[in-house]
Amino acid sequence: MITVGGTVKVFDSELKVMDILWKDGDMTAGQLAKILKEHTGWNRNTTYTVIGKLIDKGAVERSGTNFLCRALITREHVQRHEATELIDKLFDGSAEVFLSAFLSGKVLSKDKRERLKRIVEGQDEKERLRQIVKKLK
Repeated sequence: MITVGGTVKVFDSELKVMDILWKDGDMTAGQLAKILKEHTGWNRNTTYTVIGKLIDKGAVERSGTNFLCRALITREHVQRHEATELIDKLFDGSAEVFLSAFLSGKVLSKDKRERLKRIVEGQDEKERLRQIVKKLK
């Protein structure tokens, strides 16, 4: 299993399978192969190989005689991991530098600015609660 800090690393080809499972829910390997043939041109063996890699990593579970596949990790889990990896790799681990680069040249509506502000304030609250819990131990 390829993990980074206890997190499953999902590659681009594997994300194609995961995206379908996240959007459409559990389905058989055959159904996945049919959808991926239509969307990407993959043959059945390619799809089965990618599913096998995801099973080996613990990202997908396959069960039953019809090989029903189910996602074991969430889209949010993968998004957090990929975002952290990007920030670590390109921005020396600084979310502030990343956010500055990401927002440079963009005009955000007042509503979007308020949503970002609430997200940041929520992080402050989470940190405050962590400190309280730490002191109680």
